[in-house]
Amino acid sequence: MKGFVFAAIVASVAAGYAASDVINVEGTGRDKLAVSIDVKGDEAYANSLRRNLERSGMFKIAKTGKVRVVGTVGESVRAELLENGKLRTLSLSSTAGDSKEARTEARRMADAICEKFVGQAGFASDPIAFVRRTGKGVSELCVGYADGYDIRQLAKDNASVVGPRWKDGKTLFYTGIYESGPQIYEFDTLASRRQLKWAFKGLTTGAVVSPDGGRVAIILSLHGQPDLYVINIASSTWMRLTNTKASEGQPSWSPDGKQIVYVSNEARKPQLYVIDVATKAKRRLTSVGSQNVDPDWGPDGRIAYITKRTGGAQIAIMDPAKGDKGAVLVGEPGTWEHPSWSRNHRHLIASRDKALYIVDTLAAEDGGDKPRRLFESDGVWITPCWRR
Repeated sequence: MKGFVFAAIVASVAAGYAASDVINVEGTGRDKLAVSIDVKGDEAYANSLRRNLERSGMFKIAKTGKVRVVGTVGESVRAELLENGKLRTLSLSSTAGDSKEARTEARRMADAICEKFVGQAGFASDPIAFVRRTGKGVSELCVGYADGYDIRQLAKDNASVVGPRWKDGKTLFYTGIYESGPQIYEFDTLASRRQLKWAFKGLTTGAVVSPDGGRVAIILSLHGQPDLYVINIASSTWMRLTNTKASEGQPSWSPDGKQIVYVSNEARKPQLYVIDVATKAKRRLTSVGSQNVDPDWGPDGRIAYITKRTGGAQIAIMDPAKGDKGAVLVGEPGTWEHPSWSRNHRHLIASRDKALYIVDTLAAEDGGDKPRRLFESDGVWITPCWRR
């Protein structure tokens, strides 16, 4: 196995480890809206709503607030905002019959409050896919939500899986080792059913769906070294994009589907490159830091990635038109891995110290929050991906 990226991908899978429009959010979140919650019935509703509003970065929970949420679970819940002498209201019916249904409804309410009262996309209802390592060479596919509730293991295959990526609202692609080497599987999260999607000679990993839903960027070693390919999902026909003596990995599509950012050790150290899918013209994006990996090209055009500099691994955000010399570093360095954007263009889900964290990319002086651990649970939790 030659090359950092190739070695890292294979070792990760075998051991169960990891592998629009521009919205200006500067200053957003500096003044959080106070919210009071007085919802009768199942406490699960209020608990989920509180967590989701707090984690949105736009609200704080108080005994009295500018926003009041009242009502009864199983009947209806209403949010009210008194602003400039005018009362704005938001009502959602409730039919919840148990705590799980109550939390589902609370997530919808949290998203609706974000949209209506602060004009920010909510992410409470968007599931997060990730992997739990359960033993040597064994890891399992899981999903959960930003409030940390309703974490669900999708299967118990006693095998190794890594790198889940959403295909659509209910389906995941991921790399798995079952009867043979790394292959791409498709998993229906509603039916709890998996099927083999692609298996090629050698390495098959890193399937990421294009914004139009018709193609995947994928890493294959059909010709020796791991290279970047694009596969048409309907026909399974493929096109090779890179042809180097290096190892490529970790692809992510641009929002318009015309380019792909990926990692390559072409310069002997893992760095980010971007390639035009139509022309195959490529350019190097990063040069600062000894390693730059784990890119996720966000819906607003910025790329989140992990840069290794003095002090450890750190989340960075870059405008690909400007390169990494103008990259913004988020939070403190540590053991950060695999950032994935939410739909609000502001928050990420990422792994650190075997746990998962929601990361606010705003600086503290602009009202940004410290990273919030997704849930408190023992184990090793890795490679998260937010559906958006």
